[in-house]
Amino acid sequence: MVGRGGLTGIVNIMKRTGAEDLGDFYPIRPDCLADTPKPRFKPRAGKTLSERRWNVAFSEDGHLDIEKVLRRIQRGGVHPAIKGSVWEFVLGCFDPNSTYEERDQLRQCRREQYIRWKAECQHMVPVIGSGKLITTPIITDDGQTVIDSSINSTFSDKRSIQWMRALHQIGLDVVRTDRALAFYDSEKNQAKLWDILAIYAWVDNDISYVQGMNDICSPMVILLENEADAFWCFERAMRRLRENFRCSASSMGVQTQLSTLSQVIKTVDPKLHQHLEALDGGEYLFAFRMLMVLFRREFTFADSLYLWELMWAMEYNPNIFSLYEKPIAESDKSAESVLNNKLLKQCGKFERNKVKTGCTDQQSALAVFLVASVLEAKNKRILKEAKGLDDVVQVTSFPLLPCFQCLCILFFRK
Repeated sequence: MVGRGGLTGIVNIMKRTGAEDLGDFYPIRPDCLADTPKPRFKPRAGKTLSERRWNVAFSEDGHLDIEKVLRRIQRGGVHPAIKGSVWEFVLGCFDPNSTYEERDQLRQCRREQYIRWKAECQHMVPVIGSGKLITTPIITDDGQTVIDSSINSTFSDKRSIQWMRALHQIGLDVVRTDRALAFYDSEKNQAKLWDILAIYAWVDNDISYVQGMNDICSPMVILLENEADAFWCFERAMRRLRENFRCSASSMGVQTQLSTLSQVIKTVDPKLHQHLEALDGGEYLFAFRMLMVLFRREFTFADSLYLWELMWAMEYNPNIFSLYEKPIAESDKSAESVLNNKLLKQCGKFERNKVKTGCTDQQSALAVFLVASVLEAKNKRILKEAKGLDDVVQVTSFPLLPCFQCLCILFFRK
């Protein structure tokens, strides 16, 4: 968990003053304050899942009333003091029906597995785990080490070469990640993010590393103090999103979602669709980033986290824990099997409707509808101002603060 002592102190101060300053949880660097928009998300008494309500949702031996928790999240998100702990459940790290003891044992096993993977990577690249990171190439395409690199061996196997070639790109992306946050003033925290991404790239050698994963992983590093716990939370998030990052010379991971988006806009707003087609934007490639990293760069840090947890709560399926415990190759299947009435009640609202209608689409339709809502919210500006795709990108770029409020009202507060 996040430094509980410090966060608990902040929460107590807030209770006494009646204030809810998210800057206490996600401090902004002083030199970035003027250029950083204020988040729209504010914890709301009686709506947001608070630390007190979270604690009372557990039985004496640790079983979690996930149905009650999901309802609260869908009404007002999760208080920053407990986000990390809550995310571990909604992302499928833990089974709500498990006990405290069972989760402690599972957490320890996972931490030990992470240590083993980290040791494998350290053996090849000693910089991993040193508190530093790499931003220059360390290996050539044919496996020869670069002079003055941090490794001293020659590698010939394809997997090792592919992985090492990705390490400097991970480093370059890490130093650009959430730069406005004071958290990343520390090289140690940057190195923690780099370590997790590097080790994930080694473990999931099919996807490896793609730009944008740093945006997904960064919140886990901030919210969960233990590096192994942050890794596993990220790994579970990637179970949902990894196909977004499967790109080749002829296709991209979100291509199916972009095609669906095109059909949605064509149906609900033909005039906007025709305008986008006239700008050579009929394939909706300008929305690529929104879908790939789920609005991380369109909203403020706090707002994007809020949007994520609302989506995850609505898409929650009680089978995801057992499904995700299987190897990655086997987990790319539906989580909808064996859902009796009791389990169906534990689904998020969006997932419950999917199951009832027999929908088996594994791509996040909810994310597509959210992007469509952004385009609808910006309809007038796009039609009036967009003379090219660059203008469309400009209109739909950060910060989308007015759209944030519209999205939350439209999808999550009914």
